[in-house]
Amino acid sequence: MPDVGREESDAPKMTLWEHTQELSNRVKAILYAVFLSTVLMMTLPANLDFVRNPLEFYDPLIGVILRTVRDQILPPSVRLIGIELTAPIELYVVASLIFGIAISMPVVAYEIYKFIDPALYPHERKDMYPFVTAFSLLFLVGLLFGYRVLSPFIIWAMIPFYKVVGAEPLISVLDFYNTVFFTSLITGFSFTFPVYFVLLVKYSIISTSIVTKNRLYLYAALYVVTAILTPDGGPLGDMMLFLPMVILIELGVIVAKRYEKNRTGPARFRIFESQTCKFCKKDVSINTIFCDNCGKSQK
Repeated sequence: MPDVGREESDAPKMTLWEHTQELSNRVKAILYAVFLSTVLMMTLPANLDFVRNPLEFYDPLIGVILRTVRDQILPPSVRLIGIELTAPIELYVVASLIFGIAISMPVVAYEIYKFIDPALYPHERKDMYPFVTAFSLLFLVGLLFGYRVLSPFIIWAMIPFYKVVGAEPLISVLDFYNTVFFTSLITGFSFTFPVYFVLLVKYSIISTSIVTKNRLYLYAALYVVTAILTPDGGPLGDMMLFLPMVILIELGVIVAKRYEKNRTGPARFRIFESQTCKFCKKDVSINTIFCDNCGKSQK
């Protein structure tokens, strides 16, 4: 029986080797875009003063960006030092690569979408646009939250301990920028979790009951994860990432329940959904034939 809702494509079917070749070409396009964007960030001047005096070392754009990050995040009482001899060069390359990847993200997204597009159902193809929009918005919000709120707090929270041990607040330039970049990216990706949750519920892979019936254990595990992800800052720093995540998950549950009421996916795909035993009223998996508590059949 043909798949319901599947529209036959006019495009010719491709062999495994042809799919492999297409994947290779698209990966090459992504790598070329990242490489060119990285080189652009490394060489693009912040101004055109060097045109009047070519022998003078010009100020690259990435240097202006790094100094802006320093001025916005680093407290006035803290100084940056380059402990390793190669630290400035390493930072210069890594920062250029990070911003080069950010610039080339439209190309990356386009190549990924064009590769998976032939395998999508019509309704799945329509769902791509709200998914990408929601993912992008939440990622940007999380990125800004990690950059403007969480990163400054983590660094600010460590300053009192320098006074406690009688040390001058000098921070390695690599440690500072790695902390800012890592915290911002991790927070950005963390904020996108509800998008995946809603999508999995919509396609009948999981149920909202995985959250509503296991909040205590879920949020305890979530707090441990946020404590691992936040580089420093202590319990307050952990809570600053934990609380927004809880709010976003609860909002995701509210949105997912709207899809859950009308979903039609077969029960065999709902691997995490639970049901109530007909006899002992205990929660059991929807795929369980015999109740683990009373042993009676659920069929």
